[in-house]
Amino acid sequence: MDIQEYIESGILETYVLGSASEAEARELLYFKKKYPQVQTALHELENDLEFIAEQMAITPPPGTWSKIEASINELTTVPEYEPLRLKEPGSKNGYDFKTANRDYIEVAESQSTHMTIHKSWKWVFAAVFVLGKIFLACAIYFYLENRQAQQQIQELKTEFRQNHPH
Repeated sequence: MDIQEYIESGILETYVLGSASEAEARELLYFKKKYPQVQTALHELENDLEFIAEQMAITPPPGTWSKIEASINELTTVPEYEPLRLKEPGSKNGYDFKTANRDYIEVAESQSTHMTIHKSWKWVFAAVFVLGKIFLACAIYFYLENRQAQQQIQELKTEFRQNHPH
């Protein structure tokens, strides 16, 4: 095998860009140890790609690093919650699920701001849902009762007309 032909085959570029298969990568690493030309060509290719990347790099706007750092600090300084603790044996209901900040649920939004929702709202939503179902059932019941009463009135009118002609 001609080593120069191997270098020019494109396998080095494939390896450096990370798209080489495992077999190709093993073969290249073997040739790199055995042939100094492969090692030199690989080193030059890596340097060339690094130089191109530096030349094409776009400088981020000023203040980007401070925004990233502030976001990371905000994420890492979220208050810690106390773990759930069991009450002592023989207590009233057996469990005490109180924690330091259990009154609100934190909901993170895409711009790393936080929105808090009071937990009592879930009971309000549940109550509205249940009441809605009760009102719906009552409305259906009274509609059917009204329809039945209308039919009975119609039957009585028909019977009355048959028994009392003018």
